[in-house]
Amino acid sequence: MLAGLLAESHLMPLEQLPAKVGEHAEPAGLAHVAIYLTDLQRHVLRNLAGEGMGGCRHSVHTAELRIEGTVPGRAFQYGRLLPAASACPGKYRWWAPLLGGTERLGVLRATTEGDDPRTRQDVQLLADVVALIVVSKRDYSDAYARLIRTDTMNVAAEMLWRLLPPRAYSDGRVVISATLEPAYRVGGDAFDYVLDGPLIHLSIFDAMGHDMAAGLTAGLAMGACRNARRRNAELVEITEEIEKVLVEQFGGTRYATGIVARLNTGTGLLEWVNRGHHPPVLIRGSRWVTQLACPPGDPMGTGLGVAPEVCREQLEPGDRLVLYTDGITEARTDTGGEFGLSGFIDFLIRQHADRVPVPETLCRFMHRVVDHHVGEWQDDATVLFCEWLGSSPDRRDLAAAVAGVPLLRSATDAASAETSGIDGELPLRPDAMAPEHSS
Repeated sequence: MLAGLLAESHLMPLEQLPAKVGEHAEPAGLAHVAIYLTDLQRHVLRNLAGEGMGGCRHSVHTAELRIEGTVPGRAFQYGRLLPAASACPGKYRWWAPLLGGTERLGVLRATTEGDDPRTRQDVQLLADVVALIVVSKRDYSDAYARLIRTDTMNVAAEMLWRLLPPRAYSDGRVVISATLEPAYRVGGDAFDYVLDGPLIHLSIFDAMGHDMAAGLTAGLAMGACRNARRRNAELVEITEEIEKVLVEQFGGTRYATGIVARLNTGTGLLEWVNRGHHPPVLIRGSRWVTQLACPPGDPMGTGLGVAPEVCREQLEPGDRLVLYTDGITEARTDTGGEFGLSGFIDFLIRQHADRVPVPETLCRFMHRVVDHHVGEWQDDATVLFCEWLGSSPDRRDLAAAVAGVPLLRSATDAASAETSGIDGELPLRPDAMAPEHSS
């Protein structure tokens, strides 16, 4: 099954994926397979094939499922293979997360004859291969872009989303997650991260304004940052290169604040330069919270000549670094008050204590910000979250738990474990067998 899909994937357009998956999965005992992909803001799951004949030849594949309050939504949120009531008597239905690395893409549904560790493993392996194929095809498909949108997108957002890295990454050393709103009207916010051996480079930018020029400013800042970094420039030099590019392009009329940081995962040493931006927040042990002070330089593009400094902080394993823009803390409640930095950090800590995966934590937080926001957005709201786990890239068990990623084990090991086929799976809560469709 997996070999056949991989062999066909090289010359397969994305639109053929649902049919090809069914063609290869059914002989292997996985029937009525459906692929659902999440929308940009992670409110719903949409069927890649649209509506069509499905399970038991009589039911119809639902075109759209809500994430909140449904079994497929819970599989998506927590990154876990979950059972659900089957429409076919005597058979079993499964919902498996689709993950591109750590990035949550959607879920896969399959019906099987049995309920045993090997069957569960087969369902998750199929989901993993489907996710890899989706990631390899989506950049060339306007059908994919339309599927994951629930609103029209402005040109600045169209440009910036293409520049941004995936919204989640993790390995045994680090868990990174990021998000931004308003997803379809984003103006001048941007985030970036990249790996370079033991080094993790992190950056966040907030360009002046909320228009097309703001998007161009943020895009130029990201491009200049990457270009300087790939020439092995040091942190101060990187920000000075961004300054130079923005001054040359806009003559001092446009600028961007930002933080450019570097984390050595081998030692836990964090270094950063602040160019007129909010200081990073450090959360330690779900109790101790501090803003990391650093003398700021001038915003990039102003040409004011205020020399930036490199600041340093020694992290401990489990420390969580949070970079954000002012749209997060300035979002208004329905009573006119600001959401505030304290409300922001308190939410992150409580979700961590409840063992909610990091990508889901940021998703829930951004939904809450949107709910608190009244009227038109006055500024973009962006969060970049980085948790340092330690120096070894092989600590996959810890990274999987923090990031919400299933770890497959052999069927023999799974059969003898208390969990059911997926390493680290939490016991099912009473709502795990909730309806697949919310009323």
